Amino acid sequence: MAEIVRMPKMSDTMTEGVVSKWHKKVGDHIKTGELVAEIETDKATMEFESYQEGVLLYRGVEEGKAAPVNGVLAILGKKGEDYKSLLEGEKKATPAAEAAAPATPKAEPAKPAAKAAAAPSPTPAPAATPKPAVAPLAPNANDSRLKASPLARRLAEEKGLDLRHVNGTGDHGRIVKRDIDWYKQMPNGGGLAMPGFVATEGFDEIELSQMRKTIARRLAESKYSAPHFYLTMEIDMGRAVDARESINAIAPLKTSFNDMILKAAAMALRQHPKVNASWLGDKIRMHHHIHIGVAVAVEEGLLVPVVRFADGKTLSQIGAEVKEYAQKAKDKKLQPSDWEGNTFTISNLGMFGIDQFTAIINPPDACILAIGAINDAAVVKDGKVVAGKKMKVTMSCDHRAVDGAIGSAFLQTFRQLLENPVLMLGMSSI
Repeated sequence: MAEIVRMPKMSDTMTEGVVSKWHKKVGDHIKTGELVAEIETDKATMEFESYQEGVLLYRGVEEGKAAPVNGVLAILGKKGEDYKSLLEGEKKATPAAEAAAPATPKAEPAKPAAKAAAAPSPTPAPAATPKPAVAPLAPNANDSRLKASPLARRLAEEKGLDLRHVNGTGDHGRIVKRDIDWYKQMPNGGGLAMPGFVATEGFDEIELSQMRKTIARRLAESKYSAPHFYLTMEIDMGRAVDARESINAIAPLKTSFNDMILKAAAMALRQHPKVNASWLGDKIRMHHHIHIGVAVAVEEGLLVPVVRFADGKTLSQIGAEVKEYAQKAKDKKLQPSDWEGNTFTISNLGMFGIDQFTAIINPPDACILAIGAINDAAVVKDGKVVAGKKMKVTMSCDHRAVDGAIGSAFLQTFRQLLENPVLMLGMSSI
């Protein structure tokens, strides 16, 4: 008997899935556990394996199209079996979807309509007949008929300029002060346009991926529902730089500054458990475990895989785990278990040359730590100004769960650990 295969819920926040690729065609026989399709969720592209066996009679979603969770993904059954009655029954069982059906023909042309509305703009115009950016310079026989502001006329008179040779950029070609100021600065001796230059307007529109939609929704919810406040601190990284060089000289796996930062944050969280918390609306959850989310940039946005029990792991273990997660994120191979359960998050843009920034809290965490670049700086040691290394960090806090004094105490411990790495490092920590 024919059976409906429904769009699975592959993550806790997934509301719809996009079929990025079908691995089976209509008429193919599918065995249990066999790969049927690749589905793009709000987190990653995941492989969907069949829980049923039979012939693929119908594919309910085209490649590149989306379907809601529990929507009809496919129908399996016996070869030649009639499945249309099954689809009809599905439509009757979902009156809301049936009610929305008549609107579909109207909703679909909305995209072409938007393009049609934009058709008069220069974007779709043939390249062979572009509209000039400005009117060509041409003397006007009657200077009194030129449109120019009183200030522009006075400035032109003072500078000895002939308004007939000045292009106006005000309303309806009116000459204004900026046109007079620009006139003698232009390389073509006065016009606003470079010789031979023709300007056209245009734009590209990119369809949102499931991941980008979810990022936009979750970050908007976080930013506008959680009262953020920010704590910034500067850290002397001189000893951390020396410690890293010493570690990498003997350790089998290279240690990055990000690994040291993650380790220091985990140890500071152990000393300040109130920062390792989540806001749950009517209560605050204080986590006994320390699971640190590490923001990883991918083409579609940002993923946050989680290093679990980070305070109990060595630098080598942390480094190897973060590298593995980063590669899986880029390959879209992360699984729900890889990104769930964070209690604190670190976002490091220092490696991209960003000196300082503020990050939006990653729910359900109460805090996120933004890491800036390590820069050369003048520092005072023993009463003398010497060359040193400085790094700025900014912690975004949810004021409903974490107060300023609590966040400040955490940052002081965090700074102490990085400025004195011997406090967090031993052979067993490498």
